[in-house]
Amino acid sequence: MTDERSGATTSDTTTSDTTARAEGDAAGPPLPGYVHVYSGKVRDLYAPVDPVTGETDQTRLLLVASDRVSAYDWVLDSLIPDKGAILTQLSLWWFERLADLVPNHVVSTDVPAQVAGRAVLVRRLQMVPVEAIGRAYLTGSGLVEYRERGSVCGVSLPQGLTEASRLPEPIFTPTTKAPIGSHDEAITYEEVVAQVGAATAAQLRRLTTAILARGNEIAAQRGVLIADTKVEFGIEPDGSLVLADEVLTPDSSRFWPASEWVPGRPQRSYDKQFVRDWLTSAESGWDRHGEQPPPALPSSVVEQTRATYVAAYESITGRRFE
Repeated sequence: MTDERSGATTSDTTTSDTTARAEGDAAGPPLPGYVHVYSGKVRDLYAPVDPVTGETDQTRLLLVASDRVSAYDWVLDSLIPDKGAILTQLSLWWFERLADLVPNHVVSTDVPAQVAGRAVLVRRLQMVPVEAIGRAYLTGSGLVEYRERGSVCGVSLPQGLTEASRLPEPIFTPTTKAPIGSHDEAITYEEVVAQVGAATAAQLRRLTTAILARGNEIAAQRGVLIADTKVEFGIEPDGSLVLADEVLTPDSSRFWPASEWVPGRPQRSYDKQFVRDWLTSAESGWDRHGEQPPPALPSSVVEQTRATYVAAYESITGRRFE
């Protein structure tokens, strides 16, 4: 997980065809037989169109992962080659291994040739308006809050923890789901209950921590630790939850090489840390807290970031990325 979340949220796509724009973002490519309905930071959403009636399908969506990259709530002008395919293929791999815990939104991988490998046909769902975040290790904004309060999102933690400490068990640390360009804010479990109800809140907490725990069981066998993750859920008519968007990818999670894990210091990550590090370096000349968009990435940063995404995919799945 990153502290600024990446990936399109589909919370409004069940009721609106409004296209959201972010600084530096671009609409997805036109696809015959589909109408573009929404673009988030990373993903583009299309609705199938009936070739006879011309009516838009209200039950399914085509979810396309682009090669765009976001950082610090900005969508950059630079693209990371193959990123969309890696996120899609890794999510599909994980969906299979989590199917006994929670159903997912995938209907089919039979998609238009223009987006083959980086798109899936999914169920159209009403999305839960909360970012479901789980933490297994203490780092990032969770560490900052722990140092101030001894807790994260209202969850009390043992004394003496430090950077990258393993938590006794995964914890649920939700945030608001802010519009593109705004920042998510940490909230307590009680605030989630107030927003979505006790039953849904309990499901969110149980499934988020179970997904993270299962993910770590599998990833640890492959030499990877999952420090934290963000998952998206849709709501069925009966109130049950469906796993949606992406799951346990370098964009939605923080992966660490297990062989290098040493509590007390920052860890090397299998994610877009190269992007963040360069943007906050003197070389970029960019003010993270200002109002100007980030500059384009140097080719070396693009190449290193792509290599890291490929390494994450290959380490976890044991498959060669083609």
